[in-house]
Amino acid sequence: MSRVSRRGFAAMAALAPLGGCGYHVSGRADLLPATLRTIAVPAFANNTTRFRLSERLAGAVTREFLSRTRYQVVHDQNVADAVLRGSVLNMMAFPATFDTATGRAAGVQVSVYLQIQLMERASGKLLYTNPNMELRERYEISIDSLAYFEESEAALDRLSKQVAGGIVSAILEAF
Repeated sequence: MSRVSRRGFAAMAALAPLGGCGYHVSGRADLLPATLRTIAVPAFANNTTRFRLSERLAGAVTREFLSRTRYQVVHDQNVADAVLRGSVLNMMAFPATFDTATGRAAGVQVSVYLQIQLMERASGKLLYTNPNMELRERYEISIDSLAYFEESEAALDRLSKQVAGGIVSAILEAF
């Protein structure tokens, strides 16, 4: 290798770490305006018959914003830089697996359909919207009546966490 090509190679090797490839770890991007510091997350509207689902989801989204982002979550929408509004459009649960011996349902699939909007409060600018977000969770049903444990509430808690993670990731990465 000639002396000139060695210098060129050495210069390229020294500069290589300065150039990024453009990839990032999922869930770590933040494409929201740098001026945002606070976000209000009021209880979601609930168009279903499921009691307290909207409060459960709003609480999970609040915890997700606090644990994964730099934003403060405030209760008063009038002092927040942005307001995240959500609406539970529908929730469906149906048998997904069956016990072959009894023919009874052994597993349930729950699907939740949401409408999400993040709006900058001062300007009214829409920062993120998803008019039809769908998320799913499965849970098992005990076929033994003596060992039966109602799993639907725990499944809704898991679903709320999954929904919250999906919402925060979608907002931060502008999906």
